[in-house]
Amino acid sequence: MAIRHADGWLIARLQEGDIEALGELYERYKIQVYRTALAITHDEQMAEDILQETFLRIYAYADRIDETLPLGPWLYRVTVNLAYSWIGRARLWLNSIEGLLEHLLVPTYEQPECWVEEAERQHILQRAIEALPLNQRVVVVLYYLEGLSLKEIAYVIDVPEGTVKSRLHYARESLRKAVLERERRLVPEVAYDFT
Repeated sequence: MAIRHADGWLIARLQEGDIEALGELYERYKIQVYRTALAITHDEQMAEDILQETFLRIYAYADRIDETLPLGPWLYRVTVNLAYSWIGRARLWLNSIEGLLEHLLVPTYEQPECWVEEAERQHILQRAIEALPLNQRVVVVLYYLEGLSLKEIAYVIDVPEGTVKSRLHYARESLRKAVLERERRLVPEVAYDFT
């Protein structure tokens, strides 16, 4: 006998036609779905559309959802796929990934003189993330912003876990190099003449 996951009861109710169960699932997951869509598309309107489309798909495919499994990974997968589709149709690259920076950077110091430096570091990192290839950017968003495990990310984007590790590794390496290069350009070497 299979054990239902916490969302299983809501899925079962939805499968029986209880539309209020969809509302409960929406309230439970709307922030995560919206935040993921926004981080990938960087378009508030499109993130809202993806949010709505994701929950329409829950309703349309409720009979295919396994109530013994957590719903979260399935939702992330649908969200990421919808975002990929939008990006493919629009042929746009992300402009930035808000919110991710706080997970990747050292916390800001409390002294006012450090705020400017920290803001510049965040700007540099944001631009470096924007420059990542889409497949690496998505992995970074899901890992750092959404806090998904490598196994969960592999399920969401439908690739082997080793591929996720590889993309994350190359993304980190690219970010490290880009940040170091930009910081080097911002702080030119000064030759002092003490004569």
